[in-house]
Amino acid sequence: MRKVHPEFAYQSRELGGQIDGILGDPPNRKNYDMMQSALASEYAAGGGIEDVNMMSFALVDHIKFSNPKGLLAEADEYEGGDPAAVFAMANCDGEADKMYQAMTANHPDLARQAIITAFLFKHPRKWDDDDQSLEQLSRNDDGDDEHDDDGVTDDFAQMFDKEE
Repeated sequence: MRKVHPEFAYQSRELGGQIDGILGDPPNRKNYDMMQSALASEYAAGGGIEDVNMMSFALVDHIKFSNPKGLLAEADEYEGGDPAAVFAMANCDGEADKMYQAMTANHPDLARQAIITAFLFKHPRKWDDDDQSLEQLSRNDDGDDEHDDDGVTDDFAQMFDKEE
């Protein structure tokens, strides 16, 4: 298992939640397909919402990955990275290719992040993220030991003294 940047792990989880939310309970594939179609046409026209998860959602059912190891390596860095290298590791066929080309041309940095997010979402067993839950972060933390004194410092108290 390879560790990925925490923001990519977060975005991948968010994409899963977004998909589940749009599908609903019980799942309504018609709503899902309408959302996919609307996003794809917006991005293909050169517009669309400038949001990693919306782009990932538009791509997730259409994108194919040619270099999984390369995409995992790119997932180490959220900001920056080489968009062209990522674009070379994925593609879309048919009508979705127009959307893919427009995304990569109009929003290269965001498209890079969206492609990697879609990859991570589709391949959850290839990567692992650090546990950033509050439970994990608070483990071995006995509280804020540095500032245990409950008293007010003289500097703070003097701020409120009236000068005459």
